Amino acid sequence: MFSYIARRALLIFITVLGAIILLFILFQFMPGDMATILLGPRASEALIESYRVRMGLDQPVYIQIFRYLSNVLRGDLGTDVLNHLPVSSLILNVLPNTIILAFSAIFMACLIGIPLGVFSASNQGSFFDFLTGLLSISMITIPHFLAGILLLLIFAVYLGWFPAMGAGQSGDIFNQLYHLVLPATALGLGWVGYIARLTRATVLEELRADYVRTARSKGLQEKVVLYKHVLRCSIIPVIAVIGVGFGNLMGGAVLIEIVFHRPGLGYMIYRAIATRNFPVLQGGLIVAIFLYALANFAADLSYVFIDPRVRGE
Repeated sequence: MFSYIARRALLIFITVLGAIILLFILFQFMPGDMATILLGPRASEALIESYRVRMGLDQPVYIQIFRYLSNVLRGDLGTDVLNHLPVSSLILNVLPNTIILAFSAIFMACLIGIPLGVFSASNQGSFFDFLTGLLSISMITIPHFLAGILLLLIFAVYLGWFPAMGAGQSGDIFNQLYHLVLPATALGLGWVGYIARLTRATVLEELRADYVRTARSKGLQEKVVLYKHVLRCSIIPVIAVIGVGFGNLMGGAVLIEIVFHRPGLGYMIYRAIATRNFPVLQGGLIVAIFLYALANFAADLSYVFIDPRVRGE
């Protein structure tokens, strides 16, 4: 078990490190000189050259990469060129909103999708199975931003049941949850369909396994077979999808935070692109990459507690 965790942790570290290096190189090859982009076209040549020397932009790329990696490991992601604040502090201010949004969407998707998949599989061929499949496919095909716009127009603008924008009042948890309902629903709606279909498929596959026939022959009730044995084995692929899904939801959160004008990491990245604030953009992408890798690592760790075969490694 320890060797499995160590291998996964090493793989995650190498992946994040490689992604940061690749991201840095991509920013280096962007059209135009980085100092000119940051200081603006009206900056004098002397000011631009002074900035390049001060920031180490005149050094070879490998030295710049090493220096940037050492800064990132210390938590230094650079300085915002607009208000001259540390990028790390800006990210820490908005990151909780995005994490709460993504976790709420995943939680909602699992809370609805897994029971739907189990009931659909246990009633294979019924009208409920057909209806669940139809609804799941419909939810999968609706893009995050379109679901957000529709929910915004119906429940915020037309019916007035929920607020249209913002993250709620700081310190008021009920007001924040009230503002979270529509964005989390829009973000997690498609994943309800994904998880429901995947759960159905894995449960049906496990129901045909030999150990299920053995359990039934011993006289175990169908509910015990389904929920104690089948669901425990069939949930492993779902957990893998949840780990990947969290990373995808981080990307979808960009559009959702724009639609609902919700302060978060995604909205901050969007504003950084619009204002060409490259230190904030680069820092935001690095944090998003790290969260994506961390979610996959958490999914890998969950295998240890669910799958006995992994614990035996």
